[in-house]
Amino acid sequence: MAISTNDLKNGITLDLPEGLFSVVEFQHVKPGKGGAFVRTKLKNVRTGAVLERTYRADEKLEQAIIDKREMQFLYMDGSDYVFMDTGTYDQLHASRPALGEAANFLKEGDSAVLQMYRSEIVGVDLPASVELTVSETEPGVQGDRVSGARKPATLETGLVIQVPLFVNTGDRVKVDTRSGEYLTRAGS
Repeated sequence: MAISTNDLKNGITLDLPEGLFSVVEFQHVKPGKGGAFVRTKLKNVRTGAVLERTYRADEKLEQAIIDKREMQFLYMDGSDYVFMDTGTYDQLHASRPALGEAANFLKEGDSAVLQMYRSEIVGVDLPASVELTVSETEPGVQGDRVSGARKPATLETGLVIQVPLFVNTGDRVKVDTRSGEYLTRAGS
């Protein structure tokens, strides 16, 4: 669907020759001399790379309609993640690269909003934090009371994060899905 550069808004996704880009910032500029133009800052939906582009006023660009679907992660099928659409009960197989960083935070039964463009996953919306079980970590050394000391811990999804010394194997921890950092120990 074609959209005019005069109608750009933050968050709109554009299908450009270089790939899918989300509008981060835009500014209409009308110089005293010459034609008006629109200065934009665009973020690549797949890679996160940011680029700045300038377009003529009223130039037509292709808008990409992103379909957001509430999905539940059911199980692993080989290396694929199998999701079920909670509205239609259709199943969808997704590879780990298609899910990006979100794969580090998904466990069976979790819900996520998959951002779809045509039949391709272009993004995953997760809750701000998730609770995961520590599958492996070194025991904290008795007497080591250095304030803020951390140790690596492997979570049930395979993600390795830094946790305080008092966290043990089998503990449930709350993890920030945006930064991948330990937040707190969760109730068992």
